[in-house]
Amino acid sequence: MTSELLQTPSQTVGPFFDYALPFPGGPQLVAPSRTDAITVHGTVFDGDGAPVPDALLEWWQPDATGRMSQRDGSRARDLGRFTGFGRAAVDAGGHYEFATVLPGAIAPSTVPWALVTVFARGLLHHLFTRAYLIGAEEAVPADPLLDRVDPARRETLLARADGPASYRFDVRLQGERETVFLEYREPV
Repeated sequence: MTSELLQTPSQTVGPFFDYALPFPGGPQLVAPSRTDAITVHGTVFDGDGAPVPDALLEWWQPDATGRMSQRDGSRARDLGRFTGFGRAAVDAGGHYEFATVLPGAIAPSTVPWALVTVFARGLLHHLFTRAYLIGAEEAVPADPLLDRVDPARRETLLARADGPASYRFDVRLQGERETVFLEYREPV
């Protein structure tokens, strides 16, 4: 008897994200009706600058005071509280949107940021990046990670205000203005 070996999801090229990964209320870290709620939105682009219609993003961040949530899941719409985690599938035009609050700094010498995980067609493994939420005209803030990034590429990590309580953060998977992606390693 021979057993058939099957590919695991990380060995295949999607799109397969639409099955079971998006869930009702997934993009809502807080209820959009909260007075301190903001919207973070953007588009995922491929190397040719075309929108990616089948990507999935996860958004992890501390609350407004800089504390990471210890709550399970992303059910802010139902629970009326901040969860710290959201998951959004892009639409056919590659656009996504999260409802959240402005994150607080997690340490005295850092600026607030959110961790963004990107899943998309053609990626064998997900990608990590950060989004620093700042005003439309603000200078790039001083931050230990940002200070190590080539100055010409720092802008790819900034979610800029584009309206009242609204921030835009586009993700470019490769090519011109490619988003800076991070590699996380276990401490040795």
